[in-house]
Amino acid sequence: MEIKIYTIPTCRWCAKLKEWLKKNKYSYQEHDLTESSSARDEIIQKSHQMATPVTIVSRDKTEEEIEKIKNEEEVNIPETVVVGFDEKKLKEALKEYE
Repeated sequence: MEIKIYTIPTCRWCAKLKEWLKKNKYSYQEHDLTESSSARDEIIQKSHQMATPVTIVSRDKTEEEIEKIKNEEEVNIPETVVVGFDEKKLKEALKEYE
């Protein structure tokens, strides 16, 4: 399972999300929206809004998918997008991809 979170430094809900993920022993990749315009574009495309935090949970990539990505081919990997700090939705998404 892969977890990506999109945050800004001044967002208290972002801090709560990170605390919750750490407490529940989930590793994640964090993207600071104040430092990356491509990350901002990605969450707007996936969530259709500019709100934080955004969590994207997906299953691990297969070897075939990794090869396609290396060859710059399009790959559609199932994922769940959770906007805001919503424990219920996060638990559901994490359970789906475990």
